[in-house]
Amino acid sequence: MLEKLANLQHEIWSHWMTYLFEVSTLNEDGSVTIPADKVERWKRQMKTHYSELPINEKKSDLAQAQKVIDVIDGLA
Repeated sequence: MLEKLANLQHEIWSHWMTYLFEVSTLNEDGSVTIPADKVERWKRQMKTHYSELPINEKKSDLAQAQKVIDVIDGLA
């Protein structure tokens, strides 16, 4: 089970990093610049308890949690 969950976590991280790089600007030196609106939103979200997020912002967390449940259910 540990390997399957670790694999899922890697997939979730990889998907997130792909998105992050897609919305960011690649600089000549290889660094990236994240758009200010994204930084502002993500800082607000990371300081907000899940229960206080609006439903539209909870949806992605719920989708990720469902993936974990699906892995666990598949092992039962």
